[in-house]
This record gives sequence, C-alpha cells and structure tokens, in this order.
Amino acid sequence: MSHRCVLAVVVLAFAAGRCMCDVGDFAPCLQFFYKSWPPKGLAGTPICQRHINQYVFATLYCRPRRSPWFSAYLYSAPAGKRPTASWKFEPQLAYPGADGNMIPFPPGPLDQNVVDSQAVEPDYINSTYSRGHLNPSLHHKSHENRSATFTLTNVVPQKAGSNDGPWEDLEQTVNRTLGAYCLGEAFVVTGSIPYQNDEHWLHNHRVAVPEYMWSAYCCPNYNDNLPEKLKDAFPTYAAIGRNDRNSTEEIVPVDKTAKKQFRGYDVRRMPLETLEMYLKDRFSTVVSVFYEQCSGSD
Repeated sequence: MSHRCVLAVVVLAFAAGRCMCDVGDFAPCLQFFYKSWPPKGLAGTPICQRHINQYVFATLYCRPRRSPWFSAYLYSAPAGKRPTASWKFEPQLAYPGADGNMIPFPPGPLDQNVVDSQAVEPDYINSTYSRGHLNPSLHHKSHENRSATFTLTNVVPQKAGSNDGPWEDLEQTVNRTLGAYCLGEAFVVTGSIPYQNDEHWLHNHRVAVPEYMWSAYCCPNYNDNLPEKLKDAFPTYAAIGRNDRNSTEEIVPVDKTAKKQFRGYDVRRMPLETLEMYLKDRFSTVVSVFYEQCSGSD
C-alpha cells in the first residue's frame, strides 16, 4: 500500500519543531488505544483530534486520499440529542505550526493550503455520497465530544444506503451491546478499505471513496452473564460493510430480501481474526487492530 499513502510522521515532526504536535504523532492521545497500542500495518499521518483543548479521539489520515484510514476512540453511552452538524478541519495539516484544535470551516473562500491538505465541504456538494463518520457522534456522551466527531478528517465518502441503513444499524447495535455488557473501557477502531483496483474519487481525484467500511471493538472487562447470542461478541468483535452495491460478494454477501434502498449495502459481522485476514488481503500487509487481539494480560 506504499503507493497509496506516505508515512509523514518524521517530516511533520521536523516542521513543527519541538512542540507537542497533534499531527504527526499519536503520543499525546495513546489513551484511545487498548494498552496504548495503535493499530499496526497501515501507513499515514497520525492526528490527535483536539476540540476545545481536549483530546477526543485519534485518526490515521492519508494525505494523498484526503480521507482517514481509521479513527480510534473510547466508547461512552450517548446523552442528549445529536449535535447540529458544524463541520471542521484540521489546521495542522495545512500549517504544521498552527494551533492543534480543530476549526469550523469559515464562510467565504477557503485557504488554499487547507484545500490542498485535506477534504473540504465543497468536495461533498453535488456528489452522490454522504459524509460517513468513522467515529460516530452516537458513541460519545458529552455534547462537546459528540460535536468533535464532525470534522472532515473523521469522514469518508459513504453511500446513503449504507450510512442510513445497515451501517447505522451496526453503530446502534454496538451502542446497545457495549452500553449493556461492557463493564470497563471499550476501545473502538473504525476504518475504510480501498478498492483493489481502479480507485473511485470525488471530484476529479479530490477525495478517495472506500469500497468497504470496517469496525472492531475491544472490551476486556465485561459481564459474564451474557445472552447466548452475544457469547461470541466479547471481548472483541468486528464487522465489514459494503459501500458499493456493485461489489462482488466474496467479503460481504448481499441480502436479496433487504429493502430496495438498502440492498447491496449489507454489513457482515465477524470475529476480529477474520477482519484482519481481509485487511491483510486488501492492504497486502499484516494489519493488527488491537494489542494481542484484545487478550493481553492486565
């Protein structure tokens, strides 16, 4: 996958001097990873996503694709209504020495450095794709943390049939499952999978479109009194969802009985090991999502 994305950690760290940089290093936000261990195998630009001077989650961003490979966060049961979307950008992708807090897009013309460095709101206008959260607002408690998920560095182009259908169902299921049975911290990583060949793009190679979405959680401490249907859902579980209804069915079969608007955007639940097998096949490298597959000793 080296031709798809470039690891920019060293370059950004040098450009930002000796300051604690929120872009280029996961060091300030390792708390969002199980055992402080970020997923291994994918190259990109680490972002510690900061909102109102608080770290909220972590993202591995791919500059050439102008979209994230994954976002990682700690689950918390949601409270209150879903915030009104106020879309933001990451200033340090455009200017390494800038403040690390995400910034709402201003009215009027956009700074060209911002346009060149990341996805911007016009990329999604008049497209056939919605803005698909990797880290969803639904999986956070406070209004501030829920608002922080509305940054385009946490978003991939996602078909509405997936975003509003089976993928939303998965997010709701994870919310109910972790909220009811996870007794301690729950670590979630959600990412995107590119097309094998012939990348798809928004607006003349501006933003890369994933063929699939994936997600996995790790809850090392959970209620032993699980319902039978959830016996295999702890300590970890995973899923892959279709973002292209015309994709082949080797990874995710199509439910021919699904409602027409959601048909072809199916989600397949699976063990973490199976997800990592598919990631290895598509990225041509070993991808490890959690430290010792969420079974490391305390």
